Order: sequence, then structure tokens, then C-alpha cells
Amino acid sequence: MEVLLTMLEFLAALVLIFVLGLVSVIVLEAYRRRHNNAHVEAPAIFEDPKSLKQVPCPYIFDPAEKYLSLIIPAFNEEHRLPGALDETMNYLQQRAANDKSFSYEVLIVDDGSRDGTKKVAFDFVKKYGVNNVRVILLGKNHGKGEAIRKGMLHSRGELLLMLDADGATKVTDLEKLENQIHAVARKDHHHGDSSAGEATFKISDIPIVAFGSRAHLEEKALATRKWYRNFLMKGFHLVVLLAAGPGIRDTQCGFKMFTRSAARKLFTNIRLKRWCFDVELVFLCKWFGIPMLEISVNWSEIPGSKVNPLSIPNMLWELALMSVGYRTRIWKIKP
Repeated sequence: MEVLLTMLEFLAALVLIFVLGLVSVIVLEAYRRRHNNAHVEAPAIFEDPKSLKQVPCPYIFDPAEKYLSLIIPAFNEEHRLPGALDETMNYLQQRAANDKSFSYEVLIVDDGSRDGTKKVAFDFVKKYGVNNVRVILLGKNHGKGEAIRKGMLHSRGELLLMLDADGATKVTDLEKLENQIHAVARKDHHHGDSSAGEATFKISDIPIVAFGSRAHLEEKALATRKWYRNFLMKGFHLVVLLAAGPGIRDTQCGFKMFTRSAARKLFTNIRLKRWCFDVELVFLCKWFGIPMLEISVNWSEIPGSKVNPLSIPNMLWELALMSVGYRTRIWKIKP
């Protein structure tokens, strides 16, 4: 009986959230039109730590200058960021030493941190050089989705990887995503014609997204969690299915790779700024017909996570906004 009441309360809450979401979308869109103010931009600021001058950031529509860009959103990550960056830079430097054609950049997006995250980030810029490590300062906290969007829009890579600042997924797993993207891209490029020229092949021009996934770990997680946490997780998955449709089992893993072409389409359209931007990415991939690959990655829980049960109402709220905004065509999608 208790479980039934919980389910009914959960469903009632969903209905209320979607109704309020519709009202919110209409009000926000009316405000935007009245003030002629499209999706508000948080200014992207890039600083050279040696000159302390602000330098204009590159843009996603510019030609790629690097092979790989790694975008790391950071909010109050003074303690977890150094270890993750050390591991990341060691991997990238070793790979560059073994392959002279390999070029990379790491973009740390400081999402309005109030601790020493900015200092940690700039220490790495000074150590490895501004050509390899860059910091974008958002000034105030906008949310993980906005931080990643900014990093993507101002990156230089043919391939763009988003990864969390806690190092929960080993950076070496990026090769799993990278190899699958290349395999699918070459297959699409050749279209079964072995005479297609390699000189015309550019991985950056073929829209593909690879989602790192922890779905293979779900059975173990279900066995160790409390029943009500499993219920909430299943409920969230159901809402995601209703909002974005099937296709990706684990939308929330913070380890995703995009070709430059895919990032250009997705991150010039994305609107959600916090937890559920991942779900919006799935929705937009389907809208544009961008192939989505889901690839198992190694993952370990790192102490200090900022996700808690109180985040669930906010997640549901964002999903309601997204579902209503797109399905009523109030939110427009740029081609």
C-alpha cells in the first residue's frame, strides 16, 4: 500500500511539473520576444595568466586547429581537480610523444567557483603552456550544462570530449569512444566504395556522438541501493524516455565525445544549463539524425559529488521545460 501511494504521489508530481513547465515556457518565451533577447549568452572570458590580458576565444564555426579538445567543467573543484588534471595531462603528453600528429588542448571552464579552482587551473596553464591548457571564466555559476556548452563553442578540436573534474572515468577510455567514432565515420564516408579517397576524409566534418555509459554497472548498483532510491532512479529513467525517447540507456554519464560537426549543431541549440542538458543532447541528436553510439566505460564513485536527492525535482523541472518547449515548437531549433 505504501509503495502504491508513493507511485501515485510521484505521478501526480510529474503531472504538476509538466503543467507548470508549460506555463513557464510560455512566460519565458513571451519575455524573450518582448525584449528581443534570444538565448541569453554568458560571456566567455579567456585569460592569459602571464600577461593577465583577456584574449578572444576561438569559435566552433572556425576550422579545427587541434585534433582533440577536452572540456572540463569545474565548480568548486579545488581539491579534486589537480589529481584529475595530472592524470589527464600525463596521458596526453605521452600520446603526443608517441604520435607526432596528435595535438590536443584542455579547456577548464570555471563555472563561478568560490574556492581556489581558478588558481589551480591557471597553475596548469603556466606549467603546460597556453596553447595546450586554457581556462574560460564564466564569472558566476550558470550550471554544468552551460559550462560545457561554453567550452564546446570555444574549442579548437576535430573531436571534442566532455569529462568531469573528479576523474570518475579514466581518461584512457576516450580511445574507446574515439575508435568507434572513426569506425562509423569511415563506414559512412566510403558508403561501401573502397575507392573513396582518404584525402577527402575529415573526422570533424561527419556528425557523430559517442556516449560513455555506466549501464553495464546498473545491476550491481540496484543490488546495493535502498528500494526507494531504485524507485526514484527508475522513475527518472521513465521520464527521460518520455521526454527524449529511447536510444541511450545512460544519459547522465559525464563522459561524451562529439565530432566538431556534431558539436556545432548541438551546442548552438542547447538551452538547458544544469543537470538535464544531457537528455536535451539526446533529443537534439534525434532531431538532426546524428548517429549516437553508447559505449561502456570504467567508472568509480569519487567522494564529493554535488548530485543529491534534492536535485531530482530540479531535473524533473528541466525535463518538463524541454519537453514542452520543443514539442510546442516554442523553442526553435537552428539548422
